[in-house]
Amino acid sequence: MTSYRKRAAARPMAAATAWSAALFLATVTATGAHAQKADILTIDQLLSIESVVSGSPAWSPDGSGILFQSSLSGGLMTLSPDGGFPTRLPIDLGSSGHFLASQMPGWSPNGNWISYVSDKGGSPEIWVWSPRDGTEMQLTNLGGRINSMTWSPDERSIAFAGDRYGNYDIWTVEVATRRVRRISNDKLYEVFPTWTPDSQRILYVRLNDTWEDHDVIEVAPDGTGARTVLQDTDFFDYGAGTTFAYPRVSPDGSQILFRSHRSGWINYWLAPSGGGEPRPIAAAEADQSSAAWSPDGSMIAYTENHNGHHDLRVVSADGGKPRVLVSPDGGVASSPSWSPDGGSIAYLKADLVNPQDLYVVSLEDGHSRQLTYSMPAGNFGARLILPEKVHYPSTDGYSIPAYLYRPVGGPAGERAPGILWIHGGPTSQFNDTFQQHVQFFAQRGYAVLLPNIRGSSGYGKTFADANNNCWGHCDLEDVLAGADFLKTQPEVDPDRIGLTGTSYGGVMSMYAASFAPDAFRAIVPGSGYGDWIHFYHGENELRHIKLLEHELGPFETSQDVWRNSSAIYEIDKVSTPIFMVHGEGRYPGSDQSEIFARALENFYKPFEYTTYPNENYYVYGKANRRQMLHDMLDFFGRFLKDEMVDTGERTKP
Repeated sequence: MTSYRKRAAARPMAAATAWSAALFLATVTATGAHAQKADILTIDQLLSIESVVSGSPAWSPDGSGILFQSSLSGGLMTLSPDGGFPTRLPIDLGSSGHFLASQMPGWSPNGNWISYVSDKGGSPEIWVWSPRDGTEMQLTNLGGRINSMTWSPDERSIAFAGDRYGNYDIWTVEVATRRVRRISNDKLYEVFPTWTPDSQRILYVRLNDTWEDHDVIEVAPDGTGARTVLQDTDFFDYGAGTTFAYPRVSPDGSQILFRSHRSGWINYWLAPSGGGEPRPIAAAEADQSSAAWSPDGSMIAYTENHNGHHDLRVVSADGGKPRVLVSPDGGVASSPSWSPDGGSIAYLKADLVNPQDLYVVSLEDGHSRQLTYSMPAGNFGARLILPEKVHYPSTDGYSIPAYLYRPVGGPAGERAPGILWIHGGPTSQFNDTFQQHVQFFAQRGYAVLLPNIRGSSGYGKTFADANNNCWGHCDLEDVLAGADFLKTQPEVDPDRIGLTGTSYGGVMSMYAASFAPDAFRAIVPGSGYGDWIHFYHGENELRHIKLLEHELGPFETSQDVWRNSSAIYEIDKVSTPIFMVHGEGRYPGSDQSEIFARALENFYKPFEYTTYPNENYYVYGKANRRQMLHDMLDFFGRFLKDEMVDTGERTKP
């Protein structure tokens, strides 16, 4: 069963319904699978369930509108906080169509401009567009990446991080003259600039060489008088500054709000601008995100993560007990943005059976108002499977949190096959959000378990670091324990368990194939990496190298660990049928799946390998995702739902 297959470009699907005329009114119970076979959604119906909102919402300075990016069209839109139909802005964002949160378009302080990054002229550059008269200007022409940017409060300049010379430095550009000035110059990454309220100073973040420590530097807009305001250590920053993010200066300039891992959890801390010991704003054994000052500086809004449930909180800047303003039932609140009068907060909310939408909540009474409606008409929400949150025991005393999707759509009275689905990262997490691909399989008769294995984020630094130096071994034990847990479920056939995942989920799938060859009946690695030694010498992509050296040790002194965590070096032990899926055709690419496939072929191992066109190594396009899900369903159907009886006893190598 050796097969290489390249998928031809598919015709694009019809656009999904962007704005539903009906609200989602159906309720679901906590019993899990509630959809009946006749109610299962087709693949096209499932793929139509996508959020119409992406990025971070931003209020206009006059409070009349909220700016957001459409995830369907990729364009920018504004919407009244009272609701209604959005207005699309005539702004060309170029070919990328999406941004890091740090690059999100934003209003100038007086509302005269909207700034954004676009590569429509070739390289990513900063542009501004006037909502008053439609004037558009390109402000920069540096020819490098732009990592982050913010307006000066006087609206005269934008500070940004650019890598024109191969390393991120801090720059400014004057809007009136388009004069660009480089104000920092260091071999270390310098990113995420922000301004003091008087526009007289800029604060930015300098990462150390391992991206684990951060210094916040204050400097004049001409680059003089630099001083270190605060230092933070032992907080690995996979996104070259995006995890630590912007230091936030209070509206009166007296305090700096920053994110830190120093307590063992990612919490927000306040430090005096003139120096002194920082203090936590609302210490919690939970990770906190997206903090924002209220316009008058009296309060701070932020989100807090408890086992994948994210609520929206506000706390006094002086401390005290935080107020839970929004606590979605089995959901995630994110990206809070204060109204200019401080009376409301715009935020995004998603849950396990609904895609992300835009809401506004009143500080006075806590009432939330939904502004966008991503769920298509047809009562789709009531036809989805609501997973159960469970825990199961693993080795070393760990209790692993997971989401269990009980199957529907299978033959009556027949026990279902099971699939473990592993997330990427590995320092990432499954949250209370809609899982399109998982619903596809659960609705077609598969029990699906999504575990947050050791190494996941959201459960404290100790848990996140628990797989350091042992990728593919200690964390694989949690995967195998998850398979054992699935086997105990009364509706699951213990002899028919499969495994899949993308990115690190693909890596883990390769680990299981090589290091636990008898544990699963079928494995589908998505966009995985099987040889870290080759990766270091071949692709050597900086962000991944920093991650690997943080978790496995510096390559020069830890090559034995890197090799021990590479599935390809024990590929001779593989006995499970494997189907690898991978994107190709767009930059940046990766040949890791193909390398693993060739190694499998050299050892005459059972595998199939399919690529999907016009993608990087991940598969994002809707037409390709549609085909990939069909291909995966066919593969799992052959090996997890067939009638073959294997009476032979395997001899373990």
